[in-house]
Amino acid sequence: MPTDDEAAFRQTGWAGLRARLFHLYFVLRRPMTLGVRGLIHDAATNSVFLIRHTYVPGWQLPGGGVEVGETLAEALARELAEEGNIAMAATPVLKSMHFNRRASRRDHVGFYLVENFSQTAPKRPDHEIAEAGFFPLDRLPEGTTPATLRRIAEVFRGVPASPYW
Repeated sequence: MPTDDEAAFRQTGWAGLRARLFHLYFVLRRPMTLGVRGLIHDAATNSVFLIRHTYVPGWQLPGGGVEVGETLAEALARELAEEGNIAMAATPVLKSMHFNRRASRRDHVGFYLVENFSQTAPKRPDHEIAEAGFFPLDRLPEGTTPATLRRIAEVFRGVPASPYW
């Protein structure tokens, strides 16, 4: 059951239908869905990289689905390149695994911390990413999703990891 703070991020209208159609496509391609998300932390500025999609509301961590034949780390590297022009310079740290029951009854997400990386260029808007950038931990953008705030709290404030995304 979504809480009040999560209700604002529920997908409705065309965006909701589009998101459900994307998920249906992935269910047909891979019956158990698996995704990755990365918390990209720039220690020098104490900031994190967030994205805002064109088809779902809110600021969130970059990531996406793991394709057939791909490892979680390979999927993370691909998604970071696509969504942020970010290249990992070291092996990412798997922080936790989560059941994403809001997406479906079959979706799981591997959550990684990435602190050794480079960005080839700022991410410019495209058909998938409306906005992207680094934000200081003490000044996250309005509309940061509850799941993103939970993952940040788990990493930086020592909050125990939830089994749910």
